[in-house]
Amino acid sequence: MSCYLRPLCPRHCHDAPFSQQTFKPFRFILRQPLARVLLMHPIKSPKKLIEVALPLDDINGFSSSEKSIRLGHPSNLHLWWARRPFVTARAILFAQLVNDPGGERGWSKGKTKAQAESEREELFDILRELSDFNNSNKKSLFKRARTKILESWKESCALNPALNWNEALLPEFHDPFSGGGSIPLEAQRLGLAVHATDINPISVSINKGLTYYPALFSEVSPVGPIPKNEKQAVFDREYSGAHGLSEDVKRYAHVVYRRAKDKLQRYYPEIKLSESLGGSDHDGLPVVSYVWARTVRSPSPAFSNIHVPLMTNFFLCSKKGRQVWAEIEKNGSGYRFKVIHGVPSDPATLKKGTKQSRGANFECILSGAPITSNYVREQGLMGELGAKLIAIVALGRKGRVYIDPSEYDEEIARSAKPETPPDVELSKHSQYMGTISYGLTKHSDLYTKRQLLALETFCELIKEVRSEVEKDALHCSKFIASYGESFSSVYADAIVHYLAFSLGKLADINNSLAAWGHIQECPLHLFTRQAIPMAWDFAEANPIGTSSGSWLTVSKGVQRGIISIGQTATDGSPAHVRQMNAVENNVANAIISCDPPYYDNVPYSDLSDFFYIWERRILKEVDRDLFSTITTPKEQELVADFKRWGGKDQAQNFFTSGMLLAIQKLAENTHPAFPVTIYYAFKQSETKDDSTKSTGWETFLESVIQGGFKITGTWPLRTERAARMRGQGSNALASSIVLVCRTRKLDAESISRRDFQRQLREGMPEALEAMIGGETGQTPIAPVDLAQSAIGPGMAIYSKYAAVLNQDGSRMSVHDALIMINRAISDYLNPDSGSFDADTLFCDDWFAQYGWSAGAFGDANTLAQAKGTSVDGVHSAGVIESGSGKVRLLKWSEYPSDWDPRNDTRTPVWEACHQMIRALNQQGEAAAGALLARMPEQGEPIRQLAYHLYTLCERKKWAEEARAYNELIGSWHAIVAASHDTGHRDEQIGLEL
Repeated sequence: MSCYLRPLCPRHCHDAPFSQQTFKPFRFILRQPLARVLLMHPIKSPKKLIEVALPLDDINGFSSSEKSIRLGHPSNLHLWWARRPFVTARAILFAQLVNDPGGERGWSKGKTKAQAESEREELFDILRELSDFNNSNKKSLFKRARTKILESWKESCALNPALNWNEALLPEFHDPFSGGGSIPLEAQRLGLAVHATDINPISVSINKGLTYYPALFSEVSPVGPIPKNEKQAVFDREYSGAHGLSEDVKRYAHVVYRRAKDKLQRYYPEIKLSESLGGSDHDGLPVVSYVWARTVRSPSPAFSNIHVPLMTNFFLCSKKGRQVWAEIEKNGSGYRFKVIHGVPSDPATLKKGTKQSRGANFECILSGAPITSNYVREQGLMGELGAKLIAIVALGRKGRVYIDPSEYDEEIARSAKPETPPDVELSKHSQYMGTISYGLTKHSDLYTKRQLLALETFCELIKEVRSEVEKDALHCSKFIASYGESFSSVYADAIVHYLAFSLGKLADINNSLAAWGHIQECPLHLFTRQAIPMAWDFAEANPIGTSSGSWLTVSKGVQRGIISIGQTATDGSPAHVRQMNAVENNVANAIISCDPPYYDNVPYSDLSDFFYIWERRILKEVDRDLFSTITTPKEQELVADFKRWGGKDQAQNFFTSGMLLAIQKLAENTHPAFPVTIYYAFKQSETKDDSTKSTGWETFLESVIQGGFKITGTWPLRTERAARMRGQGSNALASSIVLVCRTRKLDAESISRRDFQRQLREGMPEALEAMIGGETGQTPIAPVDLAQSAIGPGMAIYSKYAAVLNQDGSRMSVHDALIMINRAISDYLNPDSGSFDADTLFCDDWFAQYGWSAGAFGDANTLAQAKGTSVDGVHSAGVIESGSGKVRLLKWSEYPSDWDPRNDTRTPVWEACHQMIRALNQQGEAAAGALLARMPEQGEPIRQLAYHLYTLCERKKWAEEARAYNELIGSWHAIVAASHDTGHRDEQIGLEL
């Protein structure tokens, strides 16, 4: 089957100059089904690094920091919801592709454990560097990474000579849920030939922009006309990576801009202001944005002929020292808005606007009568929602200038007459479509008339420019020398593709739901979350301006996104990108990593229609099959949407059956030498009663196991910024989990529930000990993530069998297995099952019952006797306060700062643990390390107690207490390193003495 995209899609030798490279069609290699291969030749597959260990804290740290990168990032190309951080995908893929040096049993034959750990640390170093987004274009790093990947593949080939694998050619990669494209792009960066498929046309389009066009036109020289007044480029300059492609997107974006400005100038006139007001006596000031408020008829009979504003904030600029706000000035005909500068006397009232409470509840500015949410809905459904101009923001000589609006300004806005508004119905799902309750039920309702006209104009101009790109390419000798005449049409498609992305970004910020940022002083884009929420006051950006929200600004973001893809990705083969339902997956023997939809996700098809309706106008002639439908496909989308399927049971059945088919396709088509990695977005609400379970989580695990996989690992990933998680005041769960899976043996046997329990008791302690970690090597799993991580070894036991059978012969459910796995974690961490001292056992039970509160002495005495100690003994250890018939545990902040364990004759683990927490919080990791150096024998008991106390606090929902134990474990490696430094210094001092 030939390439779906182009009959001449290049697969070229990376080392040859582009003009000398040969071009061949992409072809799917349809091999024997995996099951038949496994029956004939049992696979010898070394464990991959991801199945043994990961430097998880490093990966999570870099993944979180990537979120703060706003410019020069591949995500600048096009918005996609819940896109995986690129460095996360890169790290997981590398660990999925390289063999663990320890071999199947911990170390290979003829290799010591120390040697294996040293080699593993070398892989960790590469992985840490790969996880830093700033290294995305570091060629030497990716050369090392690709070398390690190829070495691992050659080892697998050597172990399986009967299968005749080509050791010089890695298997192809496939992501059947390619979404925002981060996983396919990073697979391409690591040297794999990539297949990226998705059911959603916007996703397919994004993946083409990330993995197809940049690699196809790597090192191309631009062909477009240089923008007027721009410094002339050197014509024989060499353009590396996607720089030439980006340069042409810039040039043709300027062509579109000039023509749009000619057509739309009268709808966005410049503002004449005197020099004293920030303007010029000669030139007008370009408008940045118009700020509007929605209006309804006043509910008061006395003012029912007047539309009054619904405002959530009067501030136009809330920056200290330059505050500006809109003030209502009542007059005989109603009211007008006036811009005020200065220091407000009551900023809280300004921030409140006319809002009275949550929801659509406001106050009439003329009568003071309440405007209820029901009244607003009624007005909206009757078509009575209006809009009133609050202020005009212009670009002055020294920054933003805020100007009083006039009736003339509103008349100009109303004079716009769009010819072909997108009268396509919005989804009726009020959970994430906030506008439909207020009468905004079509896509065209989300824009002002002037915005619709502007977007229509840009669409037509982009379509017109395509023929010019093709003509310019044909007349460019450099282009023809490198590609030939046949590729001029493909190149025109590529440029128009990126201009369509720019239009999508323009729509995201040029709609009547985009807020005015009174802190940022610019229009904000619509999609701050996975919803289309209602907005009461909004910004109408100037698309033909030069500031935020303009065509030039958004297209510059696309240009930077193209460049950021980098030469490390564009030096490979262009990806094979196409629209495909995951349940019809036919890419055989592939390396697979994917991020499938989640049980109760917002249907992305409904949200992506926002972009599709505009981009389709441009791209339906470029890719007719992909943009053949009026809206994106809905019925095949794998999501449990009860609105779409007429009930929760029907939605669950659809999702479960569809996901099972998709997983079965993954198991059928995965290459046997590699595990499959599957992302699952975990939610805070999915942990209940100290266990990790939920309908969505269990449904997903059932699909994975029933689909033919055994789970060999689970890794919790944090992709939110650390500051944000701390700001929530809770110990947030990892934002997602990566499941590592292998296909289950066809002849797998069944075991009894009792055998499963026995294997958990035997296998879980060793696995948990490995997760908690030693003093070096693998980063210890944080207590907050332990329950999620422990699913891996627990489910590895459960899922390797055909079934675990209950006493009545029925199959044990995933739900019951998760309960038993969590019980095994609790048993392992329970101090009673370890070698803790009697004082610690007393403190643990007392803490579980009373926390830091006081309890009766009699109860304490009874408990102490049961634990083999006494209240006086525990008191003398310095961990409780006793008096007046009450007993209370001391908080870590109450422990003495001059404590020295070498001088303490009674040091329970409880005391040592809380002294460590005190030192860490009050003096930092170095001080905590120095303290540990004085009691090294307490290290392991301290750590185990911290894990146990975290799980106890989590179960009781004591977030503040839990944080202290989580932070101690999170800093453990640094504390141990500091303790070694202290020990070395003490030894040196002793030698000198």
